[in-house]
Amino acid sequence: MDIKLALRRLCVFVLAAVFAIGVLGCGIDSGSGLSGNYRQDTMTLLDNLKTLIAMSQDDAGRADLQDTVRLQINDYAARYRRDNSVAGLRSFTTMQTALNALAGYYSSPYAIGRPLPEKIEKRLNQEFAQVERALQRGA
Repeated sequence: MDIKLALRRLCVFVLAAVFAIGVLGCGIDSGSGLSGNYRQDTMTLLDNLKTLIAMSQDDAGRADLQDTVRLQINDYAARYRRDNSVAGLRSFTTMQTALNALAGYYSSPYAIGRPLPEKIEKRLNQEFAQVERALQRGA
């Protein structure tokens, strides 16, 4: 009888430990600077993208900001893409469109080391403005 009770307690302890590790593991900060608040994270990413786009190619802080933005984009997409309360919002879909346009440019072989073309920059700024308006309306 004592062995069954000990095994039962051990199983409960192991299950509780696995559950705790799973829950706590999901909350680990990725180092991107995003908080988990959708509106705040969207504005943080927008501000950093605008700053990066406005920087000159030879700016000293550009490489660090590029790394930060790349990490934030990945974290942003991972956090909110499957969140049904966010994925249908106009601000999110427009932000995804802008990020896809930016990714499309940088995935091409002729984009390496070249500044963002004026046409794409203009389109991104328009979409960023739409995202800000949608966030203000709550959409």
